[in-house]
Amino acid sequence: MACALGSIATGSPACFGHSVNSASVFRHRQGTSRSQLQRSWLTVKNRQQKLGLKVQSEKPLQHTLDSFSSFDGEGVGRAITGNLGSSSVVGNIKLTDSVRGDVRASATTIGEPSLSPHANIDDLTPSTTPFLTITVLGATGDLATSKIFPALFALYYSGHLPENVAIFGYSRSPLSDEDLRNLISERLTCRVDHAEECGNKTDAFLKRVFYQRGVYNTCDHMETLDSRMLELEGNGPANRVFYLSVPKECLLEVTNCLSASAKSKTGWTRLIVEKPFGDDADSSDKITRGLYQAGFSEDQIYRIDHLLGKELIENLTVLRFSNLVFEPLWSRTYIKNVQFIYSEDWGVCPGKERYFDEQGVIRDLVQSHMLQTIALFAMEPPVTLEGEDIRNEKVKVLRSMRAPTYADVVLGQYKASISKDGKSKIPGYLDEPDVRTNSLTPTFVATVLYIDNSRWDGVPFLVKAGKGLIKHSVEIRIQFRQVPGNLYRERFGYNLDAAANELVLRVQPDEAINLKVNNKVPGLGLQLDSSELNLLYRDKYDGEVPDSYERLILDVIDGDTHLFLRGDELAATWEILTPLLEEIENLKEEKDGI
Repeated sequence: MACALGSIATGSPACFGHSVNSASVFRHRQGTSRSQLQRSWLTVKNRQQKLGLKVQSEKPLQHTLDSFSSFDGEGVGRAITGNLGSSSVVGNIKLTDSVRGDVRASATTIGEPSLSPHANIDDLTPSTTPFLTITVLGATGDLATSKIFPALFALYYSGHLPENVAIFGYSRSPLSDEDLRNLISERLTCRVDHAEECGNKTDAFLKRVFYQRGVYNTCDHMETLDSRMLELEGNGPANRVFYLSVPKECLLEVTNCLSASAKSKTGWTRLIVEKPFGDDADSSDKITRGLYQAGFSEDQIYRIDHLLGKELIENLTVLRFSNLVFEPLWSRTYIKNVQFIYSEDWGVCPGKERYFDEQGVIRDLVQSHMLQTIALFAMEPPVTLEGEDIRNEKVKVLRSMRAPTYADVVLGQYKASISKDGKSKIPGYLDEPDVRTNSLTPTFVATVLYIDNSRWDGVPFLVKAGKGLIKHSVEIRIQFRQVPGNLYRERFGYNLDAAANELVLRVQPDEAINLKVNNKVPGLGLQLDSSELNLLYRDKYDGEVPDSYERLILDVIDGDTHLFLRGDELAATWEILTPLLEEIENLKEEKDGI
């Protein structure tokens, strides 16, 4: 389906007053003249007048000019200017070590203008400091309003976003800046440990939120968006993040327009791409090649999977590589099987029925969620913790994975049921709106995967994922082998599996790590019991666990790629699953023909 006007999305900065990020560094050549610095001062002076700030004397500038002109390119000079307003200092400009005549200077503090709660782009002055602009395309969709904007707000009030940040929403809806602020303000909440400043932080965040109406199939509105961003960014360095929560049929048209009209010209540009990443190997490859052809390199593309941002998934590598008690056991020698469980006790989310009916549970949950988690779990130790080193090891696991066949799979579909309190009826999958009559799309899958390498040869990786199940549970269960020649085997009877140690990483709900061990029951007799050593996060650690979108968006800003799918990883996941998907589709067609 082409990306048309009617497609529905799936999903002050300013000149002074912001602490300059460590990346806020600019270079002066040794030959920078007094007249150039004089012009810079006049620019500052004009902007102060526009913002209604008190204009300071030019005497401090004279000291700066004198210090700068006396710098000979071999030693270290220091230039200090005076205040530029009641709370502003363009100061402590430190001239650091020279390398072949280059001087690096960085301003440590720049004063902040007061912004009206109803500020818009026309009220703001271009910034001369490095700037960050985050644009959410598909801004009025459920994903944006329920997850992305709240995550950005959480990053802002916890100090992980710079003050010189602007956040744009882009969609087809006829909204104003104020309309978008009102829309998302209902979803913004502060965690308990930030409650004191919540009101002030909310106001400050909303001042930095703007809206641009536009469609996805032409570039005209992208050019308008670029112009509005440039008004905020000014002539200084500016970085841009584009979160693409757009219909899949619009993705490549949007990226082509962004590349042509809205890339940063003075900093980096990064794309966050939401699922689906294609429907099979061919369509996924087409998307990947389309992103490259649009002018985006692999290090600019962040294919996001929210499960990988969960605290326990992030803790996988820490648990294994920083604990001697676990790392030697992480192989076929000691591990009998590993279970990856993703169980949802609700059906398809409202508004997503048509999407899910086209995708099915294997594409929706297994292709990215489950396979990426398995790759993180099973990879060899990386050379470093750098993103590329970790992704290199993950892709090796995926390339070693045996493709399952239909004989290895159990498929199912949830039926109508009664709620837990017995007071209401829960519709079955075929009763959901926008689901095709007599649809054979599976909502549950159970399968076994094998990794054919020396570490994991013969170990079954059991995958169970589905919607509309009895309980909500996301966990990894690692079952170890029995103790050889167990002296207490007679105490366990015939079920020796009951004596097996088990490590459980519970991702949701209530993050926890449980280790099942065998223990003697206190008393005069010899009775054994299986007990759990339990690390429950909510009891051990103060504060709330950050949402996965917070972690992943911050990783994008920081350039950390290890939790995002690289192009070759993505291709490897589809190589594993495409033969199975084709086999299932062929069987559907045969059944439809009967």
